[in-house]
Amino acid sequence: MPVTSKRRPGAGAFPPALVLLSAACLAGCLGGEPAARSAADPGLVAPVLDRRGAVQSDLIGALAARRSVLPAGSSYAKVAASVLAAGSGAAEAELRVARLTAKAKSKNWLPSLGPNVSLNSLGSLAASLLLDQAILDNGRRKAERAYSAADVEVAAVHLAVELNQRVQDGLKLYIEAQRAAELAGITETALVRMRDFDRIMNIRVEGGLSDRSEYRIIAQKVAEMEATLTQEREAAKTAWAGLAAMSQGGLEGLKGLGVLPPDTGTPEPLNVLLARGEASRSKAEIAMVRAGLMPGFGAQASIDKTGDLDGGLLLDGEGLGFGRKDNLRALEEAETAAFRRIGEAEETARRRIVALEREIASLTAEEAQQARVLGQMELNLNLFTEQYKAGGRTLIELVTQFESLVAMRRDQATLKYRIAVARLDIARERGVLVDGAAM
Repeated sequence: MPVTSKRRPGAGAFPPALVLLSAACLAGCLGGEPAARSAADPGLVAPVLDRRGAVQSDLIGALAARRSVLPAGSSYAKVAASVLAAGSGAAEAELRVARLTAKAKSKNWLPSLGPNVSLNSLGSLAASLLLDQAILDNGRRKAERAYSAADVEVAAVHLAVELNQRVQDGLKLYIEAQRAAELAGITETALVRMRDFDRIMNIRVEGGLSDRSEYRIIAQKVAEMEATLTQEREAAKTAWAGLAAMSQGGLEGLKGLGVLPPDTGTPEPLNVLLARGEASRSKAEIAMVRAGLMPGFGAQASIDKTGDLDGGLLLDGEGLGFGRKDNLRALEEAETAAFRRIGEAEETARRRIVALEREIASLTAEEAQQARVLGQMELNLNLFTEQYKAGGRTLIELVTQFESLVAMRRDQATLKYRIAVARLDIARERGVLVDGAAM
């Protein structure tokens, strides 16, 4: 229930305006606290929103300090630059909104001024200007500023995630285009020799040396290889078209794969940073709810069109209800759960990176093993060719051996692209596909 006083200007020693001004000064002394470490997670330093509306954040500083692992001047770097330049900028807009909101919240300790319209006992409208200033809010305004600062952190991490994901999507399309083009080259070269086998078999059938069923077998293999070549060329065109759609274009002439460095264990994965930012935001949100469960009061003053001043103290908050203790315990548990999600994010990211590293190691070993097998198969094909010329092997046996060799060449060529994609996934996980300055 408000405690009010009503007087004309100069009618007393302590007019409401003076009381309200004193309250505003007192409230101003309550802000601008330094950054504090969380008791639930000592490694987490909460962001600070200063009086100018700027967010001081270790998390944002860590994002800005990141450097891309893409080699400068490489095909990877050119693709990344092109897809970033063509981005829609939705995440950048969200970050600007969060920063503007935080700037507005940095002034929440100041009194608010606005119109007040009410219906009096005579049924007519009475208008006045209302000045409102909280004096004791149990940390609600401080929590609002902390929430806005943490919201900027979360928006900054979302921006980093979106930019890294966009670069990864573009590079995966580029890698797929390179893979399909190389496989098409292998198939096209093999098709020349397979057609020669088809020509030889046709001559043998016409000369009565071979059965027509053997000719149909080779003709079917030629048709299958032609279909494979068409699919691979179409896959390359599709990948290039997808890359052109998300970039500024002009990338069709690029060739080759970039070499990404091995994972060094740093920096911290983006999903972990996102969990830290969301934990800080949840902590501030919980503090706002907790403040609402506590009784508080503020000063209020109004002036009507006749010049009358009306002011006093106003109590707010839910008061001390019977469920207050349980509500406070629920808030404590919610805060603990928010910080435990950081540990879950760390574990998930660590497991994902370890799995990718094991995949790279396995693919690298398989690539080396297949290279040795491929060399042996090429020697065997040469031996089969000599035996065929000497009459010791049939043409069908030679064609089957050649077909196996081509399949091995295709499989072996695919492995390096799978390794490149896995390294790309690790770099995206750590958020090092884009320079922090670009964020």
